[in-house]
Amino acid sequence: MAFTSHATHAGELADPTGKAILSISGKIDTTNKGELAVFDRAMLETLGTVSFKTMTPWYTQPVTFEGVPLAMLMELVGAEGTNVKAVALNDYSTDIPLEDFEKYGAILALKRDGEYMPVRDKGPLFIVYPYDSDKELQSQTYYGRSAWQLAKLIVE
Repeated sequence: MAFTSHATHAGELADPTGKAILSISGKIDTTNKGELAVFDRAMLETLGTVSFKTMTPWYTQPVTFEGVPLAMLMELVGAEGTNVKAVALNDYSTDIPLEDFEKYGAILALKRDGEYMPVRDKGPLFIVYPYDSDKELQSQTYYGRSAWQLAKLIVE
């Protein structure tokens, strides 16, 4: 896994200057819009990104995803729950154990093969696991947790 860090200090959450693409709510202690932590793409990228190449059930060839480690994002907002409800633009939702993010290195992908993902191609945000790193991840359980067109994370 390649890692690039441009992390900010925990507790310092600026307001988005561009179009907001993600809101985090629930059991969090760092916010910037009332009880929400709201992010635009630039804010997410500033946190630091990782990339990995993996096979997925959605593409016929291995794909390189780049994005923010979800464990880092949860730490930044002071997540204190045990579960995260991921909600997509089309209202699809899935429940993910918070421990998955650290245990498996799941990311909030912004790019696929070096390009930002448009809404019509699973963007702008896609929860992705490094499926090739562990046979356990190559199952419907983890594919189902891989929400694309992600809009909200609710820490429960």
